[in-house]
Amino acid sequence: MPKDVDVAIIGGGVQGCGVAQAAAAAGYSTLIIEKSDWGSGTSSKSSKLIHGGLRYLQTGQFKLVRECLLERNWMLRHTPELVSPNWFYLPIYKNNQYPAWMILAGLCLYRVLNLNSPYSRFRWIKKNEWQHLNGLKTDNLKTVFAYQDGQTDDQQLTLAIKNSAEALGAQCLSETTLVAATRTSNGYQLKLQHANADATDAHTVNARVVINATGPWVNETLNRFTPVPPAVDVDFVQGTHIVIDRQVSDMCFYLEAPQDSRAIFVMPWKGTSLIGTTETVYQGSPDDIQPHQSEIDYLLDTYHHYFPDTPATVINSFCGLRVLPRMQNSAFKRPRDVMIKSHNGIVSLYGGKLTAWRATAADVMPHIYAILGNGKRIDTRKIELQLHKD
Repeated sequence: MPKDVDVAIIGGGVQGCGVAQAAAAAGYSTLIIEKSDWGSGTSSKSSKLIHGGLRYLQTGQFKLVRECLLERNWMLRHTPELVSPNWFYLPIYKNNQYPAWMILAGLCLYRVLNLNSPYSRFRWIKKNEWQHLNGLKTDNLKTVFAYQDGQTDDQQLTLAIKNSAEALGAQCLSETTLVAATRTSNGYQLKLQHANADATDAHTVNARVVINATGPWVNETLNRFTPVPPAVDVDFVQGTHIVIDRQVSDMCFYLEAPQDSRAIFVMPWKGTSLIGTTETVYQGSPDDIQPHQSEIDYLLDTYHHYFPDTPATVINSFCGLRVLPRMQNSAFKRPRDVMIKSHNGIVSLYGGKLTAWRATAADVMPHIYAILGNGKRIDTRKIELQLHKD
């Protein structure tokens, strides 16, 4: 049975687990619950990249890119069992939307934002090396660049962060749902139910601060509070990936989709290749998302466009939801920074990047300090992650 705590976190994705780690390290009694398995929602439906986000330079999100590059560098240094560097090959063709000089300028800026890192360098691939690019189409190919970023198993990364939080004293309960939450004189009383428990067998726990880290379920979670706090104004964008039956290469390819010039990655993934992602506005329930056949075709057509002589069969597909601020702009042009909203002891966080999980937790901590006080000021960069529990 869970004990009363200073901080209760709803949602066991990478962001929630990061906050649990930081709160426990600061000396607060901490509880985190997850309705399914750790990292089984949006966190495990990513492109598995730990990266700065080269494409976000196009929309002027320099602060976000810089932050993600710093976090990437930290993980590459301190968690090599979870995050590994890889080369990303970026071919430029005659009719690409972005010419070689513009890509070169972006890579130079990416390097400037990433100075003093061994992963900041990029290079041109000479024409006599193109034959070694694993069947990449060379018709109308003008230039090929290569730069470095990181790859991870996103669900294993989330689990390692959760294990770290648990080692610091956090109570971690999976397959546990928030049924209801009621405002009290000293925080909130939470009614929790385990997946295998009888409907009448719920437990209550009191928390002084509640962190709503449920991603696409952020407003659904808020509706379980009494009184109900204001909803957050967001849109959902579905991102779909496919997995094909062959590993095209041990390196990654950053490609421009011929249909609409969007960035598409082809990446090695456990003996197969992972290809993604799409951006499709979604207006249904987060519980009902499924890859559309049109998205699968779009990704497979992009692959065949660039690797015409390397047949492939789709063996899996999956999708997740990005949570973006509601704006008139296209999904790509909207900011990707984490959004944090505090209201009467409930701190909701949504959006953000897998790579920036630690920085997100650091941004949440001042909201916790403001309500609770007395916490230790901590630097979670000094805390080791634990892939396996002791």
